[in-house]
Amino acid sequence: MVLSKTASETDVSVHSTFASRYVRTSLPRFKMPENSIPKEAAYQIINDELMLDGNPRLNLASFVTTWMEPECDKLIMDSINKNYVDMDEYPVTTELQNRCVNMIAHLFNAPLGESEAAVGVGTVGSSEAIMLAGLAFKRKWQNKRKAEGKPYDKPNIVTGANVQVCWEKFARYFEVELKEVKLREGYYVMDPVRAVEMVDENTICVAAILGSTLNGEFEDVKLLNDLLIEKNKETGWDTPIHVDAASGGFIAPFLYPELEWDFRLPLVKSINVSGHKYGLVYAGIGWVIWRSKEDLPEELIFHINYLGADQPTFTLNFSKGSSQVIAQYYQLIRLGYEGYRNVMENCHENAIVLKEGLEKTGRFNIVSKDNGVPLVAFSLKDNKRHDEFEISEMLRRFGWIVPAYTMPADAQHITVLRVVIREDFSRTLAERLVIDIQKVLHELDTLPAKVNAKLAMAEEEEAKSGTVVKKTAIETQREVAAFWKKYVSERKTNRNKIC
Repeated sequence: MVLSKTASETDVSVHSTFASRYVRTSLPRFKMPENSIPKEAAYQIINDELMLDGNPRLNLASFVTTWMEPECDKLIMDSINKNYVDMDEYPVTTELQNRCVNMIAHLFNAPLGESEAAVGVGTVGSSEAIMLAGLAFKRKWQNKRKAEGKPYDKPNIVTGANVQVCWEKFARYFEVELKEVKLREGYYVMDPVRAVEMVDENTICVAAILGSTLNGEFEDVKLLNDLLIEKNKETGWDTPIHVDAASGGFIAPFLYPELEWDFRLPLVKSINVSGHKYGLVYAGIGWVIWRSKEDLPEELIFHINYLGADQPTFTLNFSKGSSQVIAQYYQLIRLGYEGYRNVMENCHENAIVLKEGLEKTGRFNIVSKDNGVPLVAFSLKDNKRHDEFEISEMLRRFGWIVPAYTMPADAQHITVLRVVIREDFSRTLAERLVIDIQKVLHELDTLPAKVNAKLAMAEEEEAKSGTVVKKTAIETQREVAAFWKKYVSERKTNRNKIC
């Protein structure tokens, strides 16, 4: 959700162009109009404004699926009016959700008996899934502490500083201390050794990331599990692990089947995955799977009967559409194991093509790893004259949306660009992107170094006032990164003011 902001008072109306064939009066921008307008005019007005959005296929910042087959698009439209929560009215849709939960649980090697049903639920994305998993950990920890007669008012969770913002939301919304393992230059994921050192009797779980948002790298869940088993033996605690597999959950089983990260590890009690990322479904679907019924406290499950029958529910919201659940089931049976493996291998190969193309320019360091989420994160070898934020801005002229960002603490002086390779990003597009990046580099080489010029002027003013302090290379780099971070943030703020 984006907090809404109004535009300036000088432009409070929406003015139509082609829609003037149907309506001549302008519409209020932030108030409901008094009168109705023809459906053709409403469509044309909205369609004209949406033309200014970026092209989803060229949005290389996002992990979210932007293409599905026409047959699945039709299924989505046919079921768009079904409310997912009305289980008694739409029993087949409920059955399809249950099938998805069980398929994903088996994919993650849940220890299920021959006829045993998996424990899990569909969500609107991994953010909701993480909230639910976190609540389960918190409640189970509280119940155990109460039974032992110990304080239960200061729960904490251990993560790396590279976690997605939804973990910070969970900690703040549900009053759990977030203990972050800081990063360091050259190591941009959570260090399992340091994570286990931070665990104490109030730790409800350690969260490991299978596919870091920053560079796509898989954290070492196996090592974390082994170290935590030893600590639990020494202390008598039973600190568990949650795996945030939002990006990597639909990648690792097909590209790295021997990698132990899932329910094969005894301390892994729950896993979340985004169906709308490499599950290959449009935005709006995630999944959380628990190892067993014992890992989901019964008191968190609500039972309702006012829709026609007893229905157990464990979600943060209530009503939502059924179409994404149906779309996930379509992909699982349409592609099967073979199809998912083919898609993931193709994405991985295209990531290698892009990486090699960038390396051939001689201008970039590759920050991402070959094994992990198929993305390429890279930084300039020399950013004294121009930096990654300038490249990101100039690539927009070619239609590409490539994010530039600084790493979290304690590597915030490192700035990177990141390209996410999705199913619809072809080898041809990868080669085209490299060509456009080379064009941008050539143009930047002909321009003056704007940021360094400003910093030089500031240092000159300091020298005149007699307060100049010689900065190290890292301090200068941090100032440059901070300047561009503020610049990009201000540009986004200004864009949000226009409706």
